[in-house]
Amino acid sequence: MEIGVISDTHGFLAPSALQVLSGVQLIVHAGDIGNEAVLGQLETVAPVIAIHGNTDSGTELARTYPASRWIEREGVLIYLTHIGGKPNHLVQSLPKTADGRSPHVYIFGHSHRPLCEVHNSVLFLNPGTAGAPRGAGLSVARLTVHDGTAQAVLIPLTDSPRAIR
Repeated sequence: MEIGVISDTHGFLAPSALQVLSGVQLIVHAGDIGNEAVLGQLETVAPVIAIHGNTDSGTELARTYPASRWIEREGVLIYLTHIGGKPNHLVQSLPKTADGRSPHVYIFGHSHRPLCEVHNSVLFLNPGTAGAPRGAGLSVARLTVHDGTAQAVLIPLTDSPRAIR
């Protein structure tokens, strides 16, 4: 299964993000959505699972979408949150499901800096930002999950974001 991973749109979206994510079966948005219309644009590509981020606090987005969530696809357990950190620190205190399982994939956003690293068999994935560059440019990720394994690739975007209304 191919999963598109996006974060930190802040009400903007690079048009090429839709092209790069074409063909995925699911899109996850790791917070700081900025405008519900962004999710509507993403839903033209695939169903979307989203969480809210810190800049969504106090808005309808924060009342509609949780701050974190668990997703399981193809035998891969994924934890989705907005604020992550350094993988070598995160791996020491991973969240657990109600039945005590740790994630295979830990997806987060917030920093606007793309990251794809494995630590202690956990894939840490930050897709960067697809709408509000802060020095690192624009990017998304594609996560492939199959038969209990996960691999990801970061994809830079070369166009400018547009406000989504």
